[in-house]
Amino acid sequence: MIRLEPPLRVATEADARELADLVNFAGEGLPLYIWEGLAMDGQDPWEVGRARQMEKVREGQIVVVDFGDGAVASLTGYPIGSEPRPTGEDFPALFRPLQELENKALESWYVNVLACYPEHRGQGLGSRLLDLAEQIAREGALCRMSVIVASNNVGARRLYERHGYEEAATLPCVKEGWDTDTEHWVLLIKSLR
Repeated sequence: MIRLEPPLRVATEADARELADLVNFAGEGLPLYIWEGLAMDGQDPWEVGRARQMEKVREGQIVVVDFGDGAVASLTGYPIGSEPRPTGEDFPALFRPLQELENKALESWYVNVLACYPEHRGQGLGSRLLDLAEQIAREGALCRMSVIVASNNVGARRLYERHGYEEAATLPCVKEGWDTDTEHWVLLIKSLR
């Protein structure tokens, strides 16, 4: 088990509000769009987002940066297995290109969300979390890292490329009513060998 040194810590359910904010921020509004579709009549979509983040917290999938006043940055990720996940006719079109790209990154540690509030950027927090992700991958005997970024997210792509990630594939973004400038999803992979 990797030992986390402050300001890094494992996320708790008390972080749900910040985690929902960070996930939506990193996802450029796609998470909120999804939560709106999942919300029952009269339910606040942010409540859906917080509940989904609490599920991931209970699974131990999230690490946060906390200087004492709550989470300001987060890392969510997981290992991708050796078998591709089917994307049959019933698979939601919005997610199909994302899953198809993930299927090209088998046996990697997938950076699902790397997010930081804008006022905490430029402090090396993203790099620190990416280093942690690599430690987790190595501990899990994985030989590569993967992440999917929006083609127009230049800042995120620049961060990953500085850390040795390279473009492996792209697919068009399916919008289905999501208001976005994203045209393509880009799979970036880094070898750990």
